[in-house]
Amino acid sequence: MHSRLRLKMDAIGRSEWKNVHISCLFPEILALIFSHLEARDKGRAAQVCVAWRDAAYHRSVWRGVEVKLHLRRANPSLFPSLVRRGIKRIQILSLRRSLKDVINGVPNLLSLNLSGCFNVTDIGLSHAFNQEINKLTVLNLSLCKQVTDSSLGRIAQYLKNLEVLELGGCTNITNTGVLLIAWGLRKLNRLNLRSCRHISDQGIGHIAGLSPHAANGNLELEHLGLQDCQKLTDQALKHVSVGLVNLKSINLSFCGSVTDSGLRFLAKMSSLKDLNLRSCDNVSDIGTGYLAETGGSRITALDVSFCDRIGDQSLTHISQGLFNLQSLSLSACNISDEGIEKLVNTLHDLRTLNIGQCSRLTDKSLGLVSDHLRLLSSIDLYGCTKITTVGLERIMQLPSLSTLNLGLWHKK
Repeated sequence: MHSRLRLKMDAIGRSEWKNVHISCLFPEILALIFSHLEARDKGRAAQVCVAWRDAAYHRSVWRGVEVKLHLRRANPSLFPSLVRRGIKRIQILSLRRSLKDVINGVPNLLSLNLSGCFNVTDIGLSHAFNQEINKLTVLNLSLCKQVTDSSLGRIAQYLKNLEVLELGGCTNITNTGVLLIAWGLRKLNRLNLRSCRHISDQGIGHIAGLSPHAANGNLELEHLGLQDCQKLTDQALKHVSVGLVNLKSINLSFCGSVTDSGLRFLAKMSSLKDLNLRSCDNVSDIGTGYLAETGGSRITALDVSFCDRIGDQSLTHISQGLFNLQSLSLSACNISDEGIEKLVNTLHDLRTLNIGQCSRLTDKSLGLVSDHLRLLSSIDLYGCTKITTVGLERIMQLPSLSTLNLGLWHKK
């Protein structure tokens, strides 16, 4: 391609170079340029002229792009246009026609995002998913509040190659729907059940393969979102630790019935890297002690923000066992300068530290952070009322710092 371009430049001649227009570029060069544009700008470039449209429709321009569509009325050219450009990832922003049109119109669809489409129903999904769709690996139904267990039965039957399923805010889903997922979606890698408040320990047992008479479970899961699943207890964490041995991250934020005893089960999981316990009111220093003493050194991200029973003793535990932490969130925890002093002496790999609303911290903590956490790139200090400009000047000296949050002012 470069040799062709040089030949064309030579043919134009130096004297005529001043008059060269972008239309002189080969389609391959235009396609290369267009590939760096945002999706909306790619579409605008295609409307300039026929030459630009042909270049902008090259598949390399749209590789990996997720297009966002309002499906309001019939447009016979839409789906052929998507297929021609090789588009395989679609987000539907609003839906006023049959979802089946999308499935039939883009047969090689890899990812379908319907998040927030309030009018998606079981009937609509049953029409769309009425035969095996082997290419689809990502489905997002977050906040599709009319979806029930009936749709999960369809999904489990016909979308067996799904790797990612987002169901956050689908409040009508029960343990029966989770059982169907555990039965049919054996390749599932990521499952988000945020705010699915009917799901209990029994449902997590299904996922973990503890109901072999009915389902094998989703044993390949690496990421599990259980935020705000109010019925879950420590028994659910026991199920997770027994069956989901490949799990790398779990979000348990706002699960008020999870206690320190449950963390003892999670501490045994050798693959677990990311643990979110934000606003778990019954987690205390004892729980962080379990994490630190039993395999916790593998954890790289821990969030115990707004756990008001977390104090300086937790920081001692963390400093003695969670040596690989790169991200630690302690917002609104009952910690002091003494706890920070223990922390910084061992966690030298820390990149992110969130200590906003820790009202006992003073400039002393910032001095300790500045002296010891030289790799830190992000720190949250919002609501730390005892911090002054003296401490801020110290923290600003960190060589890798890119984000400093004080609430109203960000350094980036």
